[in-house]
Amino acid sequence: MFLAVLLPRLALAVALPSVPAPREPHTNVFFDVAVVDDYQWLEDASAPAVRVWTRMENERTRAYFAQLPFRDGIAQQLAQLRGEESARYNDLQERKGRIFALRFKPPAQQPVLVRLSSLEAPALWRTVFDPNAYNTNGTTAIDWYLASPDGRLVAVSLSEGGSEQGTLHFFEVETGRKLADEIPRVQFPTGGGSAAWTADGAGILYTRYPHEGERPPADINFYQQVWSHRLGTAVADDQYAIGKDFPRIAEIELEASPDGQWIVASVANGDGGDFAHYLRDAAGKWQQVTRFEDGIKRVKFGRDGALYLLSRKNAPRGQVLRLPLGTPALAKATVAAPKGRGTVQEFAPSDHGLYVSYLLGGPSALFYYPRGSTRSREIPIPPISAVSGLDSWQGDDLVFGNVSYLKPFAWFTYDPAAKALRRTALYMTAPVDFDDIEVVREFATSKDGTKVPVNILHKQGLKRDGQSPTLLYGYGGYGVSLTPGFDSTHRIWFDAGGVYAVANLRGGGEYGEEWHKAGNLTHKQHVFDDFIAAAEHLVKRGYTNPSKLAVEGASNGGLLMGAFLTQRPDLARAVVSRVGIYDMLRVELDPNGQFNITEFGTVKDLEQFKALYAYSPFHHVRDGVRYPAMLLPTGDNDGRVNPAHSRKMAARLQAASSSELPILFRSSATAGHGIGSSLKDRITEQADVLAFLFDQLGVDASRWTFR
Repeated sequence: MFLAVLLPRLALAVALPSVPAPREPHTNVFFDVAVVDDYQWLEDASAPAVRVWTRMENERTRAYFAQLPFRDGIAQQLAQLRGEESARYNDLQERKGRIFALRFKPPAQQPVLVRLSSLEAPALWRTVFDPNAYNTNGTTAIDWYLASPDGRLVAVSLSEGGSEQGTLHFFEVETGRKLADEIPRVQFPTGGGSAAWTADGAGILYTRYPHEGERPPADINFYQQVWSHRLGTAVADDQYAIGKDFPRIAEIELEASPDGQWIVASVANGDGGDFAHYLRDAAGKWQQVTRFEDGIKRVKFGRDGALYLLSRKNAPRGQVLRLPLGTPALAKATVAAPKGRGTVQEFAPSDHGLYVSYLLGGPSALFYYPRGSTRSREIPIPPISAVSGLDSWQGDDLVFGNVSYLKPFAWFTYDPAAKALRRTALYMTAPVDFDDIEVVREFATSKDGTKVPVNILHKQGLKRDGQSPTLLYGYGGYGVSLTPGFDSTHRIWFDAGGVYAVANLRGGGEYGEEWHKAGNLTHKQHVFDDFIAAAEHLVKRGYTNPSKLAVEGASNGGLLMGAFLTQRPDLARAVVSRVGIYDMLRVELDPNGQFNITEFGTVKDLEQFKALYAYSPFHHVRDGVRYPAMLLPTGDNDGRVNPAHSRKMAARLQAASSSELPILFRSSATAGHGIGSSLKDRITEQADVLAFLFDQLGVDASRWTFR
């Protein structure tokens, strides 16, 4: 049993200082529409005036938190919770009986690449590469890794300070010795990065961004290609493989067949969800297998000489096709797992069958299809839980991860012959339990009548009197599905009497491609309508009221927060918007914004411009409106969403709001979009968020107990 620091809630007694942010009108014209931007000067992060503004805003935000006596207690509780969690294992890979994983165990700042003795107890582990020892500041992150076919070597992309700008390094597994080879510019935000070993393990194909002088400066982070490197040779001698004809906004992912003889390149056309696939044979010859318009979203190699393809062509929720490698013409593909059960989430071929996990609007279901049959066998998993990491390493055995809102993540194996489901030694334990927490799944009715799932977590026996502090989370974009997940730090919120809700909005992938397309491009307003409906639902059902409701989102979810705040400022007391997008008319001027055109649209298209301008949060802030309190965390090294969005939105809201509630800008010099952030950065930000919510929602810290 733990007891939080027993201090009464202290109302904000001292007014926060204002930060000078002069309005300097700049007019931009789109299709004869003149749009005035008073804060365009805040886009130049290197300008002295912007640096001064940023420093003063951060000082102002720290002054706010300094007045909250419970903030440091929350930070201590967060650090204690994280420190007492067991290790979490992610990204399992198996090579010739050798098992690799990324192991994260606080107080380490970053996950460590390890080799495991087995999946069964005692699952001993040994370090292959530790970024915490490589850089004791905790700011070096593993973007991704790939073990060689024989398991002797690993290729590791490393980046600094949350930048996601990766260089590929190579290590011997047995000794941890770092090889001399280093390949720069294999990884960059949004476009990402990837690699595939050659069959002999002596070479590697990798994604490569243009080097200085190869492209104009405006194109240096686009035009990703695939190149080939032989270990022990100079990077200058690397050979081009494929990609010159790919789109400017191509995002390439590479995968090798189990025998290493074939390699597939999955090429995304930006972030809109369309893919083309190219196959390389043992002789090094490439051929295109699918095109963007074919509706093939994912491809995996089987061990039976075939490709398995997730198709959404005439099957919005997906079906899995099988295509022999000898004749890889899409017209010859046959159905391996038919459409109908739900939205295909992941799949994994085995020696004699196929495993498929489905999304049922958010939670998962798992099935096994014997080869040649479309009749399946369901594998029992906990209700309202999520499946991930499906893989079959040998025979027909399956390895997969499972997590729910109430139980921590664990790796499982399944033997179809014995129908035996077994939890491995790689399971996470938490210092708290959620046995007293209830999960209910309700449906809000959106503006156009669409039913929107809302997953609601609260203590059992909650009195629905409209007085519970409630946090509603949403995203709604890119076909990304919000599935169940466990977070031990939610114990702090629940023990403060809080309700936590997650909305499965259109724009996500919970109900397939139609659900996604109903919330992108010119249909983006549906996402905001869905979220507003979810908030109204929580109020109508008696969970909370607007003075006790807070909302949270990040990145595309930050755009959602901005739209919610400008469209319904009366519906919530507080908004937490991390690394958000707010100026939809200038977002595509950033490198990441170009990749997003296939999801958001472009101001160069009249109809898309109209839709963007109609909801762009920055352009819909109105003077004199009583806006909710807002916290806008961002990272200086964010390569996905320009921190200028948060600067401009904060300045505009501070000038416009008449509510006198705080509008807080918060930036970190050692973080980016949140990916690769150190543990200490994540705890510091989370402590600020919780303290902000406690203060704004009136949580009585004298009654807050944490067990």
